[in-house]
Amino acid sequence: MSNNLDQLQPANPREVGLYKPYYQGQRQAILPRAISLYRQGNLEGERKIEGGQNIPFVATWQVSLLPTDQTRCRVQFDNNPELNYEITLSNVDFINFLIDAIAYYKRHHTVDFSKGFYRKLLRMDD
Repeated sequence: MSNNLDQLQPANPREVGLYKPYYQGQRQAILPRAISLYRQGNLEGERKIEGGQNIPFVATWQVSLLPTDQTRCRVQFDNNPELNYEITLSNVDFINFLIDAIAYYKRHHTVDFSKGFYRKLLRMDD
């Protein structure tokens, strides 16, 4: 994996300060690293499949500064162009999903997004 979440350095306090009002409790503790991950513009991981083999993915997104800016994230599964999905959401919401990914990694030592992210990505809530 090109992203080693253990090696993420916290973002600078000024950047964190822009986002801090949007998050509560433990989420604020993970926020500085989530912003650093966001700044990288990509994440490689594996989608856990119940009772099956995990599917590798690469997520990429353009980086912008403000919490209210929009992020367009593209996720490609299994290095297959036909398994390409895209989602646009506010930076605040996207970084919230990155906080989830970092928390999940700390618990399971696997890089993956949350079920909520995949529900949005696959438009299951529409």
